[in-house]
Amino acid sequence: MKDFITILLITLSSTFSAQEYNLKKGFVAEGYDVVAYFSNKVEKGDVKFITTHDRVKFKFSTKENLETFKKAPIKYIPAYGGYCAYALGAKGKKVSIDPETFEIIDGKLYLFYNSWGTNTLKLWKKEDPEKLKKNADKHWKNIHN
Repeated sequence: MKDFITILLITLSSTFSAQEYNLKKGFVAEGYDVVAYFSNKVEKGDVKFITTHDRVKFKFSTKENLETFKKAPIKYIPAYGGYCAYALGAKGKKVSIDPETFEIIDGKLYLFYNSWGTNTLKLWKKEDPEKLKKNADKHWKNIHN
């Protein structure tokens, strides 16, 4: 019974951890290289350069970026687990992203939805980015409580 409870707790912990991230295509940021964004580059990760952090997978375009991530993973993890920052700020909803639509704000990666004629990064900039960020922070905290 004790072993069963231990396995159950580990499984639940993994499930809750994974729910904190947008894992479309099985990876954070849909498998795009989260370190490359900080050089203002959008690069798909390579299956040769994968790591797991906080029980979720990240993919990188180069071994150097993989090693950079391993040294300071928190720096490179997208805000709001990789969900659309605008959707969280405007509506408190977890919405998928276009991994090629991003912005680095105060040293943090923010990803946005961009499809069907709606570019939420443009909306984010047009509306009140500070207010949206404040709302997104509040909504994200509520989602996890």
